[in-house]
Amino acid sequence: MRVFCCLVVALVSLRAAFAEPDVIRLWPDGAPGSEARRGEPEQAQDYWVKNIHDPSVTVFLPPKDKATGAAAVVVPGGGHRLLVFNAEGVEVARYLNSIGVAAFVLKYRLAREDGSPYRLGEHAREDAQRALRLVRHRAAEWSLDPRRIGIFGFSAGGEVVSWVVFSPTEGEADATDPIDRESCRPDFSVAIYPGPLGVPDKIPAEAPPAFLLVAGDDDLAPVTIDLLTKYRAAGVPVEAHVFTRGGHGFNLGQRSKLATLQHWRERVHDWMADNSILDPDPTHRAER
Repeated sequence: MRVFCCLVVALVSLRAAFAEPDVIRLWPDGAPGSEARRGEPEQAQDYWVKNIHDPSVTVFLPPKDKATGAAAVVVPGGGHRLLVFNAEGVEVARYLNSIGVAAFVLKYRLAREDGSPYRLGEHAREDAQRALRLVRHRAAEWSLDPRRIGIFGFSAGGEVVSWVVFSPTEGEADATDPIDRESCRPDFSVAIYPGPLGVPDKIPAEAPPAFLLVAGDDDLAPVTIDLLTKYRAAGVPVEAHVFTRGGHGFNLGQRSKLATLQHWRERVHDWMADNSILDPDPTHRAER
């Protein structure tokens, strides 16, 4: 009997480990501005997803024994033409889960896709803001701390991070939709080899703490260096890494032969730990 019970528990755990993650539409009645394309299916092949007209988040929650209460909206790159959904979305979410962080991988509308009706700096930003509001609204359901919800973007996704971080909006207290009553200000941001769109002339002093990382031989390296300089000028806490080599689009680095790239995720883990993002005890965070 004991062996049978252990087998049942093992099968249930195995099923949970391989279960398809939940996908939550950001606007159940359809995204504002997508009415003309509503109902069109997404297109996906190999590593990418595109033709997104019903933006969503895919939910990845860490095991309960590892959960820290922290969360991040993960924003894949792809030049606003497609989303590198697996390598810069799903794989990132699974890594964040391994260090106790809940992850919500964003499928956002693409302004540079052929025939796109969407505008740079507008629709993707709205999708990311809505995702942050949604996660904060459902924080209790997912055992999250609404004061430790950040955003984590790659390449073009790093541009979405800039649009959100540097133009946050508070919730509308009298909004009909309760999600719209929540703030979309992230509590921390991570930008990996970000593009230049959305970077302001001056970073506001109230911007959240930031982690930046890029390879020095990436054509976009000057963007990260510029961001670092502006964060320092604004007095906003920031950590930045510029590796010698690696080019652009190295994802989590696990397919690279370069040791710095293979282990860069450990640098962001250290940063999150050192800045109490992974600490569920608010008294500890106040002491830092």
